[in-house]
Amino acid sequence: MVVTHKVSLEQPSSRIVMRGVSWQTYKTLMSEVGDDRAWKVAYDRGILEIRMPLLEHEIPKGLLESFVEAIADELEIEVMKAGSLTLEREDLTHAVEPDSCFYIQNEPRVRGRKAIILPNDPPPDLAIESDYTNSSINKQALYSALGVPELWRYTKKTLVVYGRIEGGYEQRDRSLAFPFVPIAEIPHFIEQSRAIGQRSAVRLFRQRIQYILKSNNREDGLSDELS
Repeated sequence: MVVTHKVSLEQPSSRIVMRGVSWQTYKTLMSEVGDDRAWKVAYDRGILEIRMPLLEHEIPKGLLESFVEAIADELEIEVMKAGSLTLEREDLTHAVEPDSCFYIQNEPRVRGRKAIILPNDPPPDLAIESDYTNSSINKQALYSALGVPELWRYTKKTLVVYGRIEGGYEQRDRSLAFPFVPIAEIPHFIEQSRAIGQRSAVRLFRQRIQYILKSNNREDGLSDELS
């Protein structure tokens, strides 16, 4: 028996959407192609989306990764960058590969692991999406169902932070993992990188974090003296 799937090409060499794909077919595809591939997938109850990376998509993603790592260094905490870790649950028929993700609060629980298996293992504490094309799949619903507490979406020079609530996400003006970080300023550093270079932009961001942390420490010290 020949199985056919409805395929739509949204942008040449950018995104392919297939409908009527069983979970078994999805798993077979993933097994046969292996991890040595450039494209990322999202799967939602029969809909399989395959997305190829674009430069305008990869640059902000890489900078956001560097920013998170800079924050962790300044806080002197451990985080685990899990990249485009495949997050999937057969019982929900959901799967998604973020542009990047991090274990922060749950880093000690997954440190040294060779594989993450949901729901036995915790999902990443933070997922990052750099969007330049519309998706046929509601990725926020996927991340929420998979239990990811925080989602950052960068699109059209804007970074939006979402915190997980019952039934989905709500937009927030502060990060759950790093509440002191000025989220509204981050797109400015990404745009600066186009003129001054990526590493220079990361250094400027690091200096900004250092200043905020020192200011907070001074305020905490003053509060202690007054109390």
